[in-house]
Amino acid sequence: MAPSTKKHGAGNACIIPGGFAVLSLKFSAESDTQHKLYVKEHRVRVEAKTHRPLDKTLFVLNVPPYCSQAVVSQIFSRFGAVVSVELSDRPGTASVPEIKLSNIFKPAEKQGFKVAYIVFRKAKSIQLAKSHPHNFPLVISTEKQPVTTGLQKWAEQYRKSIILPEKLQETVDAFMTDYDLRKEEKAKKQEEEAEEQKEDEEGWVKVTRGNKGTKARPHSEAANQKSLQKEIRKKKRKELLNFYTWQHRNTQKEHIADLRKKFEEDKQRISLLRAQRKFRPY
Repeated sequence: MAPSTKKHGAGNACIIPGGFAVLSLKFSAESDTQHKLYVKEHRVRVEAKTHRPLDKTLFVLNVPPYCSQAVVSQIFSRFGAVVSVELSDRPGTASVPEIKLSNIFKPAEKQGFKVAYIVFRKAKSIQLAKSHPHNFPLVISTEKQPVTTGLQKWAEQYRKSIILPEKLQETVDAFMTDYDLRKEEKAKKQEEEAEEQKEDEEGWVKVTRGNKGTKARPHSEAANQKSLQKEIRKKKRKELLNFYTWQHRNTQKEHIADLRKKFEEDKQRISLLRAQRKFRPY
């Protein structure tokens, strides 16, 4: 990239509502048309623990489709050393995939204007980028670092998409080896958790805590049955008995019927005892 004859602080920086600074962009030094980028410091509290440091990340809007991560890094490296560049279709929380696929199997990128998150090594690079005068455009393609577009770019992408069978087999084998290792680690972890949750000789169960906000619960069948019976008894204690008049009346009727039944049974028992005590000489 051709060095600027002006210092970063020269000229007037253009700041628009929302705190964005406007940077002009030209595809080449001979181009008459200019493109506008809108940049500001990235500050989001929910991403305090991600790979986007709040004091070293620059948020960029309106990135052209022909600007790859390498091109964006090349453009903004004039303001300081660039650690990483992340391109996205829309602003949002950083999402780092657990499994990184190879370049062969990566999904096709959507064509269109993008947003970028540029992480610098030093925090002062943010202010240098924001204070760059808008009337001194940044140049994308230079003689030392040309950027291909149009038919040239499509032909290059097509050549790169043709993979030799040996290279493809090597990539597939490496992926499957890594997949088997992850599967074995997952199975081993599940076995260890199952062993920890088994009951010991005295019937105690080790209780493990789940995700944040969930209660710790035992995981054995016997412990689950005990917990279920406890919940049933608790619900029964909370039930309102004889709350309605008809409930109270029915309870009284059932009680009187039980007393009468017991009275008749007692009468029969007494009559039988008396009959058994009679004197019978013959």
